[in-house]
Amino acid sequence: MRINKISVYGLGYIGLPTATVLAAAGKKVVGIDIKKEVVDSVNQGKVHIVEPGLEELVKSSVLSKNLTASVSPTPSDVHIIAVPTPFKNNDSSIPVPDISYIEAAACSISNILKKGDLVILESTSPVGTTERIAQLMSSNRKDLSFPNTSECPDINVAYCPERVLPGKILKELINNDRVIGGLSKKCSEKAKDLYDIFINGECVITNARTAEMTKLTENSCRDVQIAF
Repeated sequence: MRINKISVYGLGYIGLPTATVLAAAGKKVVGIDIKKEVVDSVNQGKVHIVEPGLEELVKSSVLSKNLTASVSPTPSDVHIIAVPTPFKNNDSSIPVPDISYIEAAACSISNILKKGDLVILESTSPVGTTERIAQLMSSNRKDLSFPNTSECPDINVAYCPERVLPGKILKELINNDRVIGGLSKKCSEKAKDLYDIFINGECVITNARTAEMTKLTENSCRDVQIAF
């Protein structure tokens, strides 16, 4: 897969480090965030989060012109969604995941998609969310085929969760193994091409639902360990 430009949606604790390591690897990367103050900070080579080594890497990536930030989506070869998925209360006051930020990002991306693009969801998500965003994008772009409608789609979609701890994010983004779950075998292969750019760990290929469940299981295990 030829990758000339990458967009990362959400410049938080996962999105900004991910955008920065890709830029440091020599790729042209645009970080997209709805907060103008975050965008302005990144474009000045500064960071709004605390993570060892990140500010120095952001500054060098901005100076090299490999990393820029914007409040508006931009045409790219790869679109990585790393927006928050907070909890919200439903009608019975039981907290449920809020995927509205993911859906909003997917709708924004759909407007600028072109044939051959890859869309990757990294946000922690309920099982089935990757299929959901493919359906959303498909309904907005009848001129393009997606994995839910074609065996050889124009657009590739995958779920590839991060597996990092605060304070060690830059190191673990590069060295940890990665679970890659495409909506088809081709989608998984295209996603692996991206992560091979900067990952030293193993890329474990599976399907989207398995990757989503793997992330939720790992988070649950970590929560239980912290509780004890």
